[in-house]
Amino acid sequence: MKNKEIEEYLDSLYPNPKCELNYNKDYELLIATVLSAQTTDKRVNQVTEVLFNKYKNLKELSNADVKDIKEIIKPIGMVNKKSIFVIEIAKYLLDHCDGKVPNDREELCNIPGVGRKTTNVVLSNLYDYPAIAVDTHVSRVSKRLALAKNNDDVLTIEKKLMKIFDKKNWSRRHHQMVLFGRYHCKSAKPECDLCKLKDICKYYKKTF
Repeated sequence: MKNKEIEEYLDSLYPNPKCELNYNKDYELLIATVLSAQTTDKRVNQVTEVLFNKYKNLKELSNADVKDIKEIIKPIGMVNKKSIFVIEIAKYLLDHCDGKVPNDREELCNIPGVGRKTTNVVLSNLYDYPAIAVDTHVSRVSKRLALAKNNDDVLTIEKKLMKIFDKKNWSRRHHQMVLFGRYHCKSAKPECDLCKLKDICKYYKKTF
């Protein structure tokens, strides 16, 4: 009953949820998702607009000067690692994937800078593959709503959510939970008074 209540509320808030990263090509989503670690989608969209306007294809990205990439992505932090990943991703896709983002979990995880969360985001959005990517928002919401324990790691949370939600809705629930955590169930100053799930929320019970 609790899970149904959560799903119905998420459906009412976000009937048509979607990824908020901007992209026009498959590799742009892959790179943007890698760049989104420890920052906001809004900031990523700002830097990728500049990045992909300057380097218009994978060949140009693969030949880019890492210093120039660093300068462009400076606002999102972690520039040393991320700037190298941008170039290495472009090279990997050209050398091993015929310039296309693969529709294969194992192959995606072989790409520099790409972990399970990024793989799930890419498979879900590019190939409509049922997946739940656990980011900081999904993790926080899951724990507050007792869908996961406070000490659960991201893989444990992902597996629990996969059992709770119907497989056909995995991608939808993922996007809804991201948006819910980003705009309502925020880390600081969550909008508890407006939330219809506060009666089943561990955070609300503990705080109020």
